Amino acid sequence: MANDDLLAERFEHVRPRLRAVAYRMLGSLTEADDAVQEAWLRLQRSDDREIGNLAAWLTTVVGRVCLDMLRSRTQRREEPLDLDAEPPAAGADPEQEAMLADSVGLALLVVLDTLTPTERLAFVLHDLFAVSFDEIAVMVGRSPAASRQLASRARRRIQAAHAAPDADATRGRAIVDAFLTASRGGDMAGLLELLDPDVVLRADVAATRLGSAGETCGAEVVARFFAGRARAAVPALIDGVPAAVVLREDRIFIALTFIVTAGRIAAIESIADPDDLAALDVTYLPR
Repeated sequence: MANDDLLAERFEHVRPRLRAVAYRMLGSLTEADDAVQEAWLRLQRSDDREIGNLAAWLTTVVGRVCLDMLRSRTQRREEPLDLDAEPPAAGADPEQEAMLADSVGLALLVVLDTLTPTERLAFVLHDLFAVSFDEIAVMVGRSPAASRQLASRARRRIQAAHAAPDADATRGRAIVDAFLTASRGGDMAGLLELLDPDVVLRADVAATRLGSAGETCGAEVVARFFAGRARAAVPALIDGVPAAVVLREDRIFIALTFIVTAGRIAAIESIADPDDLAALDVTYLPR
């Protein structure tokens, strides 16, 4: 088999994944196919002998192409052409295809359209396709830690948009207020009552330097961490999500966002990076 034919065969093997990535980035099958075709053209112009992991290389190329297309779309304020199309599957297994189709439907694509291009890329590649933040950092021209924060911001907005119907803003704030009260008083029983059994606490790099673990799971562990804390926390909304902030010299020192579903706190994110704090949309609430 000629080398060109072998390269084309290897590309076709990866094409379904590339098309799935591009569709979830762009929300348009037409544009997704254009992005994948551009990746093929760039591969043809490259020395494939220097490419160690072809799938990873092509995913990076498609990610960069999609990022450029999203930025161009944002500048022109264009909408994708066929947002109502069914998403392509990333593999040939029917069960996996069905799961992917269910996990990324029209509703999620609508929410993804509210994100910045870099937030969308970081979330899609990491959360949906398990691409590492080291690889994403190369695509967006930022550090791995900053790339992680892009995905975190996107995740907060998506989680807020998909919150359970009973977790409306008023109920969510009440649950967070009760959590802060229990935290200040060291009330373990109260904290456990408010936390989902599988609650996840995520902290950025800056927050870990202040004593938080990078990621902690489980109600008992999270409750122990917060027991006796939050004395200086001020209730707030961040990106419309129930939150709390700690101020120092009238500036936010650390922020906590909460995802409330089914009447309990399912996720908490701790943010302390100064650049990320400065970018937050914060609304302070009365105590």
